[in-house]
Amino acid sequence: MKLNDIRISTIGGTICSIWASISLGDVLQTMLMAALGTVVSFLTSRLIGRWNNRGRK
Repeated sequence: MKLNDIRISTIGGTICSIWASISLGDVLQTMLMAALGTVVSFLTSRLIGRWNNRGRK
């Protein structure tokens, strides 16, 4: 076997083992938490921006 073949086999095996351990529920939960974090971060930055603008006037 060539070194390239060994690398490809190792990467393929790693991807397959990771793929088997991740469920659809985990992916959906991660997507939901990321979206919620984005919304909270956006709203917090807007709130802080408004708070800073009121102090300058």
